[in-house]
Amino acid sequence: MVIDVKPQPFQLSACAEMLWQDKPIAWRALRLKEMGFGVGLWNWPDWDIDELEATGANFTIMNGYLEGRLADDEGAEMLLTSARECIEVGKRLGVDRLNLHGTGLGDGGIPIWQHDVVEGPLWLKAHDTLNRICDLAEAECVIFTLENLNLLDHPGCPFGKTSDVLALVSAVDRPQLRINLDLYHTQIGEGDLTRWCQKCLPWIGEVQIADNPGRCEPGTGEINYASIARALLEMGYNGPVGMEAFAANDPESSLEAFRSVFTVSETAV
Repeated sequence: MVIDVKPQPFQLSACAEMLWQDKPIAWRALRLKEMGFGVGLWNWPDWDIDELEATGANFTIMNGYLEGRLADDEGAEMLLTSARECIEVGKRLGVDRLNLHGTGLGDGGIPIWQHDVVEGPLWLKAHDTLNRICDLAEAECVIFTLENLNLLDHPGCPFGKTSDVLALVSAVDRPQLRINLDLYHTQIGEGDLTRWCQKCLPWIGEVQIADNPGRCEPGTGEINYASIARALLEMGYNGPVGMEAFAANDPESSLEAFRSVFTVSETAV
């Protein structure tokens, strides 16, 4: 069944790996397509790419690396090598954005390369690595995003703070690198979500959302996402918004709650 979708100002998607976890991934992608949502992925090597490609879904974002890190020579080479592999898969699926973090994440999201204090030389190396990523992206006509993470769920993650991601992306300042502004992580790490949206606005490639606590859909926690949606529209943002959240109960109800909150009339702001 295809759901009748009302026009709304944002391009909405959802992470398929967090919903209907008892269903095959191609089924999830197809259901999201039927409901009018784009499809986000995490680790594409876990899935049959032929099956995903056959769904014809709009794949909006996926991991843009398999291993590596930003701030040392060995890690940078690993990152660039795996990014090239991800680009080829991303092109097959028509992925809009390839996502990066300061370091690869292991089981439970624990950073593989932990640095509680990130000093000057590491910043310079990360800046250089991201410029090399942009060179690759420019040659391949793709876009990468750098995502902020919270340091409670991802302890010791270098360049995980919203402020760190903004500093790096704005310093590189190339169209091939944007911010994946994850407001769930920002809420835990820094709060003040509307102001962070405003600060990051010139470099945002995607806004990701989940409520806190619980990491479920809007309306299940403390974040006033209706206010955030209005604020984003007022500041001129009409780009991608992805729900990277678990379903508190039924996934379809969770998705409709997400759609309802981010369907904002331009005459209402």
